[in-house]
Amino acid sequence: MSITKESELIGMKKISEVVGTTLKLMREYAKIGMSTKELDEYGGNILKSYGAKSAPYQTYGFPGYSCISVNEEAAHGIPSEKKILKEGDLINIDVSAELNGFWSDNGGSFILGKDINNHQPLVDASKQILYKAIHRIKGGVKISEIGYLIETEAKKSGFKVIKNLAGHGVGRSLHEEPENILNYRVRTNQKRFKKNTTVAIETFISTNSTIAIELNDGWTLVGNKGGYITQHEHTILVTDSTPLILTESNGIWN
Repeated sequence: MSITKESELIGMKKISEVVGTTLKLMREYAKIGMSTKELDEYGGNILKSYGAKSAPYQTYGFPGYSCISVNEEAAHGIPSEKKILKEGDLINIDVSAELNGFWSDNGGSFILGKDINNHQPLVDASKQILYKAIHRIKGGVKISEIGYLIETEAKKSGFKVIKNLAGHGVGRSLHEEPENILNYRVRTNQKRFKKNTTVAIETFISTNSTIAIELNDGWTLVGNKGGYITQHEHTILVTDSTPLILTESNGIWN
């Protein structure tokens, strides 16, 4: 959305702090032996305590308050009592919500317990690339230039990007213009970031796959060539210089 008055910025800051704090607390709450359903219920209760509503549930009827994807799952993992977290699991939590008509979105991948499966390089690449991408964004910068940066940095680290998952505008709804802030460059895309708009920037960094495909449950996405995928996401306000990171309370770079 385009921020035109102080009250809109205050609204976006509030919901962004809520989703950021929820993500941080869920990450800290995750334990070996816990089901993803229990983790999701915990996050749902935090959102409710702020008066916020789960965006995927509200918008798409998603069967959970948050998307919790484990190991080979790329995104949109459904919380389940049958999915029990184990040592070394690669977990992604994506939290988006609405409060007082404002929407915000954030996510992050992390390893539970010891890194027995050597996922840390993939997690670190995703975090660092998101940091570089966000700090390159300002009003007037081409959206395709950020896609080029993300893919180039992924290749430097020995990884790939998922080409059919993307960042997006956010604010008055979960997905707004610009709809596709891709993780690679489309040369024909001449759109530019606009000052005073709010967007969700997310990385999808992969070991093997370049496309995410949907499983039979109608939600869960996995890579087309297997392997693992990490995602990190912040909602930001585009400015004339360094963006304002609205979801910084999630602490994904800490």
